Amino acid sequence: QVQLVESGGGLVQAGGSLRLSCAASGLPFSRYAMAWFRQAPGKEREFVGGISWNGGSTSYTDSVKGRFTISRDNALNTVYLQMNGLKPEDTAVYYCAADKIFWRVVPTAGAYNYWGQGTQVTVSS
Repeated sequence: QVQLVESGGGLVQAGGSLRLSCAASGLPFSRYAMAWFRQAPGKEREFVGGISWNGGSTSYTDSVKGRFTISRDNALNTVYLQMNGLKPEDTAVYYCAADKIFWRVVPTAGAYNYWGQGTQVTVSS
């Protein structure tokens, strides 16, 4: 049974930082590309950033470039999202996702095979 469990969300003031973690089990983690998506109330789920199986390729949506960094530790079966310079518009539920096409990073939610349950990030102004 595949499980992706996010943690690290919370309430932070604008300009602050959070680090999200996603612990994976039940799948060969190093053979999956991983990504973070987010969904704000009343909005569609959007791609935040992704990382290929070995970390050799990363991609980010324009609104987070220079502020967010995705990384992974295959020994710990964990993917991270370091979020700096948070803004109120970053408020959303953040989800991690796994793609079995491990060499690519794609911004399309439908490409991902497994999803976590999400963690809430709230940025106050």
